[in-house]
Amino acid sequence: MDVLTFKGGIHPRDEKVWTQDKVIREMSLPGKVVIPLRQHIGAPCELCVAKGDEVKTGQVIGKSPGYVCANVHATISGKVIEIGQMPHPVLGSCLAITIESDNENKWVELESHRDWERFPKEKLRGIIKEAGIVGLGGAGFPTHVKLSPPEDKPIDTIILNGAECEPYLTADQRIMIERAKDITVGLKIIMKVLEAKKALIAIEINKPSVLSLMAKATKEEKNIKVIPLQTKYPQGGEKQLIKAVLSREVPSGGLPLDVGVVVQNAATTLAIMEAVILGKPLIDRIVTVTGLAIKEPQNLRVRIGTLFQNVIDACGGFDKEPGKIIMGGPMMGLSQKNTEVPVIKTTSGILVLPKKETRISSHRDCIRCGRCIEVCPMRLMPNMLSILVERGRFNEAKDYHLLDCIECGCCGYVCPSNRSLVHFIKLGKFKISKK
Repeated sequence: MDVLTFKGGIHPRDEKVWTQDKVIREMSLPGKVVIPLRQHIGAPCELCVAKGDEVKTGQVIGKSPGYVCANVHATISGKVIEIGQMPHPVLGSCLAITIESDNENKWVELESHRDWERFPKEKLRGIIKEAGIVGLGGAGFPTHVKLSPPEDKPIDTIILNGAECEPYLTADQRIMIERAKDITVGLKIIMKVLEAKKALIAIEINKPSVLSLMAKATKEEKNIKVIPLQTKYPQGGEKQLIKAVLSREVPSGGLPLDVGVVVQNAATTLAIMEAVILGKPLIDRIVTVTGLAIKEPQNLRVRIGTLFQNVIDACGGFDKEPGKIIMGGPMMGLSQKNTEVPVIKTTSGILVLPKKETRISSHRDCIRCGRCIEVCPMRLMPNMLSILVERGRFNEAKDYHLLDCIECGCCGYVCPSNRSLVHFIKLGKFKISKK
């Protein structure tokens, strides 16, 4: 079988050895959770509870006021002790609900749907919406919206993104190893909602056990096929996956649905299965806690709203003096000021690097070597984009397709001048959005 890939990209050390063989462990209930009302792309949720209210696990505490939004639920049972602006790992701060645990984990009544195959697609989509599911790979786009393409853009293929190309992270890898059959059911639910004819499960070849187990779980499914991919970063990018697997190119400014494709992350697919079959809303997720500053790297099932410090403590705490704390992986993750921020729906990992391994390097002028152009998976000119933004020439940067950048960080990784290329590009996007 051919091993597929895309043009460009890089080969950083994957550093997955620390957690790839660690069975997912359920973290004990936290004493409190801080649940932001915005954990997704789109409008923030509307508050459904008041200070002093008693809530149960799975209860809606933030209701979606519009289409592009996602409900948030209580992730433990207990008492609402505070509502106000709290630290947020992406936004800096956000209106959030703090719940103090009663240590009983009392759930709301859940409605299972084991006969889901008889349901119309609208009902399945409604269940997914009510469960508050968003893309768990990092973007956080509300899943019910992604599963509602316009009628004039039919979807013929679903790609399950099992690449997990970001260094250090192994949460999806462990999910596919431990829950292969459940993921297959989730994929079949997605296929029914979108009336797609086929599904492709794309997995990098550095995960042979995942390839084998997913192939075994889908061997009776005629319309589902496992596709091996070369190990390369950012192989898991939507546009790179579609190009590699189907040889289709998403147009500039377009979306996968423009070429008849929907891409879903493995963790999101599992969450869809749990929502439909078990009636379970999105109240927890698998988080890879890793890095040389972590005493016992693990893959943990963590309740959303748990503070980073509590998660790190569950892994034995710090083994070395921390130099950098990142939500996600080293390439596209977000640095954090401290560990007093909550796990949110898009927290795929908590990476802590020791102080000795981190440094701040001043960048120099571009030497026009062209390395960033060679590795750019979007075939852009990151050198020109950074220079134009640095000089405040934002409209010209836009003409160089600034908005097509996926911010993967390949350019900065290979830059011999240590230029903060992604920083400049993000700044340019921000400035253009304000015009």
